[in-house]
Formats: sequence, structure tokens, C-alpha cells
Amino acid sequence: MIKMKAAEIAKIMGGSFHGQDLDIDGEFHFDSRQVTPGSVFFALKGEREDGHDFVPSALANGAALSIVSRSVSGAHIIVPDVLDGIVKLASNLRNRLLKLKIVAITGSQGKTTTKDMLNSILTSQGQCVAPIGSYNNDIGVPITLLKCNDQTRFCILEMGARHLGDIARLTEIAVPDVGVVLKVGTAHLGEFVSRAKIAETKGELIRGLKPGATAVLGTYDEFTPKMNSNSAVKTVTFGESAGCLIRAADLELHGGFPAFDLVTPEGRERVELQLLGVHQVPNALAAAGAAFALGISTSDIAAALSIHQNASKWRMELTDLDGLTLINDSYNANPESMSAALRTLSLLTQERGGNSWAFVAKMHELGSESEELHRKIGQLAGELGIDHLVVIGEQSYISDEISADTSIHFYPDQNSASELLARFDSGDVVLVKASRAEHLEVIAEQIVTSWNERMGAGS
Repeated sequence: MIKMKAAEIAKIMGGSFHGQDLDIDGEFHFDSRQVTPGSVFFALKGEREDGHDFVPSALANGAALSIVSRSVSGAHIIVPDVLDGIVKLASNLRNRLLKLKIVAITGSQGKTTTKDMLNSILTSQGQCVAPIGSYNNDIGVPITLLKCNDQTRFCILEMGARHLGDIARLTEIAVPDVGVVLKVGTAHLGEFVSRAKIAETKGELIRGLKPGATAVLGTYDEFTPKMNSNSAVKTVTFGESAGCLIRAADLELHGGFPAFDLVTPEGRERVELQLLGVHQVPNALAAAGAAFALGISTSDIAAALSIHQNASKWRMELTDLDGLTLINDSYNANPESMSAALRTLSLLTQERGGNSWAFVAKMHELGSESEELHRKIGQLAGELGIDHLVVIGEQSYISDEISADTSIHFYPDQNSASELLARFDSGDVVLVKASRAEHLEVIAEQIVTSWNERMGAGS
């Protein structure tokens, strides 16, 4: 954040300042528990809680200023709408930081992983701001922008959407120099009804780019490569075919980890990813495409990608537990990411020599196609030769089409499913994956605890 007077912030937000004027250069938070001395607290009103009720807690934690819509204790700015005030301040900051390069990323899957990879590349070149986790909505994007200051060279933003127009609004706030669209898949199909509508929404990022900006477009679906029709916006394509500007060649897997030649117009460099699964290659290429658009050399991109470690929890986390291998991918799920995770489980099990276990629960927000999409994932598990498909709560995975070689276990909840943990043997590989609302990280933690106790008892 650029240092400003509280009264100046009030003017930008269209509000009124109450208190003795002071300098503000701390972080901005809407969770009072995260407030530290000198921070600014945004009192947002949600469906279940009102941030104004937490102003005393924020002050106790050292908040220097609160942004509110009614009078409270401590120094505060009263605005008609707190979220609108955040947006106005973020837009003002964006207009001041003329040297700042902003990359916005959207797509049905892989946004956070791509953001983390790109952050590793850009951090090697200068100060970079990126959201923690997936701050990808109308709150997270301006909050991330507000972390930038005069020393910030790059800012990475994730952009998600629940409705048409969501990404258009975020793009208007951020004014990105580079817009990245990864892929149009089936995530949030329930809200958008069709993939064409999802594509229309993701394409808002590209349509909102200003002349001179760059569109970085994946070639993994029929919609994304066609998104840029503006001749004033440059296009960088990425993928694994010869026609892509940024591509992967000579792809190999070593213990489930991809290695490939990164090919750009500038040259060719070997990349050895430290992230599990061949589905990480498109994410790496997207990050490489954005970095290339910003003028970073192929050798620097490849070097940064090759040392990048998993930075966000519960996303294809690989844990070796003295004989048992756990893949914790419980952060979220959609049909594409579930398919990729099952394929990785199958490959890794072949190398480790034991049985494969897939603990799966519901994939949310799939609308009228939910039952069919779950059924197809169950069928895929059989086709891949998964030894044990453990279904928690969502019976749609189960059908007569699943190979008889796959043992199917159905449990209504995680507690009852935990009885299977005693059946794991050395060499087995276990995948845990479902949508965020299912909280399968709970059984992932139980798997770790149970196995460690068994190994300890046997020593």
C-alpha cells in the first residue's frame, strides 16, 4: 500500500473521516482475526455476519482505521457501501502505479497452481504481489491490489466467476497488462448451464484488455483459442501442439513428476517440475506464457519452474508415509481435475507396486449433468484399474459400468469410511479428492495419523 493520509483515503472512497488524521500504509483486512498493528479493517456485511460487530476485535488487534457504513469507535471512515469503497481505493492505486505490471488469470481449473508457478517466476525478477490461496472474487481482487506499493514490479490476480459480468467487473478494476485463460471446463456448470456460457464469462477478461495488452490463451478446448478478436491486443498461445507459441516437447514422467522441453520463440530449455501429475504441464505453460509476455527469458522461466514447490495446501500434496503414499487433493474438485487426479493415482501406483485407493465425495455445482458426470468418473476409475473406489456420500459415482476388478466401498460419511484405513498395506497409494464443501481433508489427516500409529506400533 502507498502511504496515504486517512482523510485522503476517505476522499477517494467518497466517505467521511472521523478521528485525528493519520498516515496509513499497513495491510487491509476484512477478517478481524488477521488484523495486525497499523492495519485497516473493512467492516463488510455478509449473509450471516456483519463486520461492524467485529470492529472492537480489530481495534484490540491494532487496527489503525476501520472502513464502515455506520459510526463506530476508533478512527473510521463512513462510506455508503464498504465494498464499493474498497473498489474505488484499489482503482485509484492501480492508476497511480504506472510501472506496475498486472497479470490476471482465469479458467475452469488450475488458476491457483498457475498463479503460484507464475509467482515463483516473477519473484525471481523483482517484487511480486500475489493472493494467498484463491482470493479471486470482488473482494479478493481489490484487496490483493491494495498490497502493492511503489516497489512492487508485478501483481498476479486470480479471477473467478459465479455469474456473467463478474470477470468483466474485476477486469475493469485491475486493468491487466496480461490476461491468461487456461481452459473452459465444467466447473460451475450448475450456475452457467452450458460450457458456452462459461466460455463467454471467462472471455470477459480478454474482451476487457486494453490496446497493447497481451492475451495468453490455452489450446486445450474449443473455446479458449478463439477468445481474442481484438487486433490491438497481442496473443500468446500455449499447449503441446507445434502451432503454439509456447509449447512443451519431449514430455516425460519421473515418479509421477513431469519433465519437458519448454519451447518459446526465444529458445528451448528443459523443465523438471516438482509438482505431481501430467496435468500440471498446462499450468506451467500458462505461467511461462505470461512470463514470456512480460519479457522474461526462457532460461529464467525454466529455472524458476524447475525449483517451484507446491505453495497451496491440499492441492495434489504428495506425502510419503514410510511405505504408504498419500495424494491429498481435497481442496476442490470438478470432473476434469478428478479425472487428472485418478490418472496420476493409477500411474503412481504402478510405480509403487501396491494397491490404489481413491476416496471421493461429491463434486458440487454441476447442475443437471451432475449425476451423469459423477457416473463417468466412477467408470473412469474402473477403466484405469483403480483397486479400491471409496465413495463417501455421493452414490452417483456407482454404476454397473464400473469394472468388476475395482472394489467399490460406499459410506454415508467420513467417520464410517475411516474403518478402511486399517486395510492399507505398504506400497499402497491413496488419493483423497472432492469439492471444498465436503472437507475431505479431515479423512486425509486421519489417514496420516492412523498410518503413523500403525508404523510406530510395529517398530
